[in-house]
Amino acid sequence: MNKKPVMKIVGTGHFLPDNVLTNKDLEKIMDTTDEWITQRVGIKERRVIGDADLSTSDMATAAGKAAMEDAGISPEDIDCIIVATISPDMNFPATAIFVQKNLGAVNAAAFDISAACTGWIYAMTVAEGYIAAGKFKNILVIGAEFLTSLADINDRATYVLFGDASGAVVVQPADGENGMIGSYIKSNGDLAELLWSYGGGTKVNKKVSDQEICFDKNGNDNRAKVRMEGNRVYKYAVRAMIESAEKAMEDAGITEDDLTFLIPHQANLRIIDAIAERVKMPDEKVMRNIQYVGNTSSASIPVALDQAIKQGRIKKGDVVLTAAFGGGFTWGGLVIKI
Repeated sequence: MNKKPVMKIVGTGHFLPDNVLTNKDLEKIMDTTDEWITQRVGIKERRVIGDADLSTSDMATAAGKAAMEDAGISPEDIDCIIVATISPDMNFPATAIFVQKNLGAVNAAAFDISAACTGWIYAMTVAEGYIAAGKFKNILVIGAEFLTSLADINDRATYVLFGDASGAVVVQPADGENGMIGSYIKSNGDLAELLWSYGGGTKVNKKVSDQEICFDKNGNDNRAKVRMEGNRVYKYAVRAMIESAEKAMEDAGITEDDLTFLIPHQANLRIIDAIAERVKMPDEKVMRNIQYVGNTSSASIPVALDQAIKQGRIKKGDVVLTAAFGGGFTWGGLVIKI
């Protein structure tokens, strides 16, 4: 493990809405069962915004504030805010702009990136580039998703999967052995329409002729709803997660013997188990919170990271592997020495 890190994490935080939506609750409103959901993906409940007066930027703000408090820095110290999201407050301005305003981070540049469930990993590599170039010293990197706003209640295959959440880290230039020591990101646009949301964009407005995609039988606008070819997504996701893990470790110059903790994207319990088996991590060294939060896309890994640290499962000096895949397709992984 000879690679010197450019960037280190100095604070973590997350936010989960108060409302809990269980599988038993879903049984009352759609054709599904607790057993079917549990066996298929491993989810028992998820946190949702529901009727609460919250937006994506509100959740991102809460997670960002917690991460700054953990890092012991003020809003004025932040010089860049990067928000990874596929459920922004609006098309523009960027959700990060509202986070900047809410936090009072008056000295920061702020922008969003979109890489679906791999978004936070992509954002971390962007932050590393800025720090390596000497552009910024305190970057707030957030993954935040209001996914239930994109879920179609008429599609039980996808509606049961998603929850709402945000997770954040503060990163600074590394000054020793600890920090982000490996990374890998990749994409394949040929797989774009295995997992997508048109969202009223220019493609659906100009080129999509199938009105059933856009509107349901009652005339409701479904353009923003998530669509997924589940079986094909699962097949590619397992490959992508394993590739992400292997390439991130290769970039870090380590093997699975050097790892002490694994945080996979929380999308499917079977995929989590597959990646854990590949890197030979025992159950107690693998973060699994999908049972309680569901798939929270770009928020998934930073939420799990903060929870694992606060629970004492990750300690100073641990070498943590993260891996994710998402619509695009995008995929990637990080190796972080805490």
